[in-house]
Amino acid sequence: MPPKKSAEAPATNFEDAMKRLETIVEQLESGELSLENSIARYEEGVKLSRGLTAQLDDAEKRIERLAEREGEEPTTQLMDDEDDEPTPGELPF
Repeated sequence: MPPKKSAEAPATNFEDAMKRLETIVEQLESGELSLENSIARYEEGVKLSRGLTAQLDDAEKRIERLAEREGEEPTTQLMDDEDDEPTPGELPF
């Protein structure tokens, strides 16, 4: 039997995690939660935020960019985190 999902269960994908984080922010900003519930929501929000950041970092590493070298056909290459400066003839994004 699969485990039951509760309102406190971690989101399964980026979009669900973002929606949950937005809900948490709204709840915290409303001022209607008890101190105990506010702390619990804050902790959940921090975990979601860290997970979302990790997912974005992973996605950024997978992004390809178009590289054009003189005398060669344009190709794609993985984005290099350390090389922010485009080579001559290369698109800067």
